[in-house]
Amino acid sequence: MKKRLLLSLLAAVSTVQAASFDFIKATAADEKAICANRVLNDKDVEMATQYRFLKGLFAMGGRGAMQDRQQVWLKQRKSCKSDSTCLNKRYDERIRELNTIYERINKPL
Repeated sequence: MKKRLLLSLLAAVSTVQAASFDFIKATAADEKAICANRVLNDKDVEMATQYRFLKGLFAMGGRGAMQDRQQVWLKQRKSCKSDSTCLNKRYDERIRELNTIYERINKPL
């Protein structure tokens, strides 16, 4: 039930938000590709929303680990440059990873 509610909330948010970065300031090839592709933009919003939500659930040490992992992922995304297939794959992997983290912390005791 909680997972369904979270996914519904994320879907609603993703329809009204733009990407997690300012399109006007986009200079890197990966950012420009995300700005130009609605599917990638939507995945960026979904991933960023999940990331911010999960980061808020952790104490300082856990938050730092989440931020470190996000930085690694951002480097992987950047390596895709403007390749939309690569970018889609990176977003799908990161969203799955964030879903797994949520499922682990949402298990009843």
